[in-house]
Amino acid sequence: MSNYLNQETYTQETTRVFFRNVYSYMFGALSISGLIAYMAGNKEFIGTYFINQDGIAPLFYIVVFAPVGLGLLIQMAYNRLSMTFLLALFVAYSALMGLSLSTIFIVYDISAIAMTFFVTAGAFAGMAILGYTTKTDLTKFGSLLYMIFIGMFIAGIVNIFLKSDSFGFIIAVLGVFVFTGLTAYQMQQLKMVAQTPDISEEDRNKLSLIGGLQLYILFINLFLSLLRILGNRD
Repeated sequence: MSNYLNQETYTQETTRVFFRNVYSYMFGALSISGLIAYMAGNKEFIGTYFINQDGIAPLFYIVVFAPVGLGLLIQMAYNRLSMTFLLALFVAYSALMGLSLSTIFIVYDISAIAMTFFVTAGAFAGMAILGYTTKTDLTKFGSLLYMIFIGMFIAGIVNIFLKSDSFGFIIAVLGVFVFTGLTAYQMQQLKMVAQTPDISEEDRNKLSLIGGLQLYILFINLFLSLLRILGNRD
């Protein structure tokens, strides 16, 4: 009985520490991205680096698509990379995302951005709690949502060239359902990782960083989807 209680206490403590680290990475990434987006979100910066006389500058496409490669690298090669290098990639990812998000300060007014951020935070927190506490296995549900997300990502790239507002709105509405659902699914997956006893301390630290990255990505995508629906364009 004593061994069982000790094991349960150990599991609770490791889970608490794991999620503390996960959310520390997530909030750290949000802080870096938010600060850079706010500082770069002005017409002078956008006009100098992202838009030229011929239209959208190549640097803009680099800033938009480079995080995709960095995110995949972090998640797929974490076991071969040192924690220091992973952290450097994580910070670089957050900074690039901040630059890409800077354009929202040109398109939307600051009150709409602030309101949408708090709505996003509330929806995200609710689904995170649901995913952590539910006894229902969300694996099949999550797999389906990830397939829809891939389709949305491709559709979003196509719409960059189509520039269809109605198509973009449909993607945004679909995104709200997909990203809230994925938040619950991802929290359940992270809970399973946190409570797995045979993970080394180094791998647990790396996986907490990856967990923070995954939740950050879901939060940002949910925020952008809601902003597309709720935001008032300048």
